[in-house]
Amino acid sequence: MRRRDVQVRPGTEADLEGLTDLYNHYVRETPITFDTTAFPPEERRPWLLSHPEDGPYRLRVATDADTQEILGYATSSPYRAKPAYSTSVETTVYVAPGAGGRGVGTLLYTALFEALAGEDLHRAYAGIAQPNEASARLHARFGFRHVGTYREVGRKFGRYWDVAWYEKDL
Repeated sequence: MRRRDVQVRPGTEADLEGLTDLYNHYVRETPITFDTTAFPPEERRPWLLSHPEDGPYRLRVATDADTQEILGYATSSPYRAKPAYSTSVETTVYVAPGAGGRGVGTLLYTALFEALAGEDLHRAYAGIAQPNEASARLHARFGFRHVGTYREVGRKFGRYWDVAWYEKDL
């Protein structure tokens, strides 16, 4: 796959099933997310709708240019619910199995941060379940710096997992 074979665009309701399938892979197979039960698409609809095409909370979807298969997605979401956090976002990237190592994450974050450039935002944060060297490298490439690690903060698959936290100036 070449980068020109990938299209990145805002997510739409038509993506709901594919995005849910991708996320559910990570729910069922990995500690990347601390959700432990797969979701039906209708339960993910509020999440999808909370990422409109404009504003600080965005969704970018990467698709194969020929097949339109979803290769990954990136989001910016509220960091915390309290009003003083309104200029901070939490960002995340999920890449489809088999699409890793091909620049999809880089394309997604490039598009996401370009979309956020005009917003009233100060910082982006990312939590990375450990170990995950590929995600740490991606975030470092975009200027994130490690600010701390929550030790054994989540339990999944019968064990505890650390989460490393990163921040980036916007």
